[in-house]
Amino acid sequence: MSPSTVEASTPTFDKPLKLPLSQEEIDRINAYLRDLTPEQILAWAVEHVPGLYQTTAFGLTGLVAIDMLSKITSNPPPLIFVDTLYHFPETYELVEEVKKRYNRDVHVYKPAGCETVQDFEKKFGERLWETDETTYDYLVKVEPARRAYEELGVKAVITGRRASQGADRANLQPLEVDSTGLVKLNPLFAWTFPFVQWYVDENKVPRNKLLDQGYRSIGDWHSTAKSGEGDQGERAGRWAGKAEKTECGLHVDYFKLKAAAEEKLKQKALAEQTKESAPNATTAPALQTSA
Repeated sequence: MSPSTVEASTPTFDKPLKLPLSQEEIDRINAYLRDLTPEQILAWAVEHVPGLYQTTAFGLTGLVAIDMLSKITSNPPPLIFVDTLYHFPETYELVEEVKKRYNRDVHVYKPAGCETVQDFEKKFGERLWETDETTYDYLVKVEPARRAYEELGVKAVITGRRASQGADRANLQPLEVDSTGLVKLNPLFAWTFPFVQWYVDENKVPRNKLLDQGYRSIGDWHSTAKSGEGDQGERAGRWAGKAEKTECGLHVDYFKLKAAAEEKLKQKALAEQTKESAPNATTAPALQTSA
């Protein structure tokens, strides 16, 4: 096939893409991206996708994307880090290492009105992830992310998701659009973990020190455990004992999670109001009797 024939057969897309994308256009884009390398997908996205940012918790796949982008463009998509306040110290160290290594700024978003764990637990109580995991996920991850998207004008995000991670990710496509209209680009969707590991080692990409201590997938300290002997899956050690849980909240239906969390917070507020008013109701008759 001659170069001119190859060029003629390559599909063309708007620069930038006109959002929202129709399902037909999403299918056409995926048919094209599916056969490209991660670097080629990222290069295409930088050229075509408007309002593009990278959300990352600095896992290996996200770090690979950061490294690839540093070699593709001098002006990579800005980074967004959702700080749940419960990350390991080693994760915070890695954030600083990445900023220094790649000369990058990072937009950090925390739970609304909270700068510290103490702030959060004063508002919502201790160990909320045990008593109400849905609300916890919404407060520390989903709401801060949505706030970031709105304040920064985010239209699309680069993620570190891969199909080989299994569960809800097994049928992952290069490009998806969620229920809010947010475009999600998954440049390493087809890579297995050995490919990721090879790239990290070959390019000396910074990595979390906990990976050398028996951890396989790293999130909040309270929901992450070392992988035990015989553990299966690339995300072994996350949400131990909760076989039904495979996502942290950022990649599930936003509106359903928001509605569920807000309803629970409303019920909690009503319960607290009832509790506060209860002593007054019991003491009033006693005062009348003594009079």
